[in-house]
Amino acid sequence: MNAHPASTISILFLCTGNSCRSQMAEGLCRHFKGNQITAASAGVELHGLNPLAVQVMSELNIDISSQQSKTTDQLPHKPFDYVITVCDHAHESCPIFPAQTRVIHRGFDDPPHLARNAASADEALSHYRRVRDEIRDYILTLPAALSKD
Repeated sequence: MNAHPASTISILFLCTGNSCRSQMAEGLCRHFKGNQITAASAGVELHGLNPLAVQVMSELNIDISSQQSKTTDQLPHKPFDYVITVCDHAHESCPIFPAQTRVIHRGFDDPPHLARNAASADEALSHYRRVRDEIRDYILTLPAALSKD
């Protein structure tokens, strides 16, 4: 039996370190689709919550600062309707989920990697904002886009 109301679907956003993209996806999904989707996030490794991800999310008045970086092993044992991998590494090393869970890959660029050689804080933040906005645009298509992926 699913641990969420029958009227919602459950989605796990999976990334390598559960520090940035998957955290932003979880926060955006809760903010925009909380009445339709029960969202969670995890990583295949543990990297900690990225402070620049928290900062650019706060620009949209979405507070993810209390979200915790976690691995799939640290998640409560509840079934997910969908697992959406948001980076190639997580897609390639995705853990096995029960047969009823549908795994979808929707990759996004890695803001920390893009910002690594930024000449300024503003330039670094521009990478985070672009990826945040791309994730937001994807989240806004849910849950309808799930049947197309």
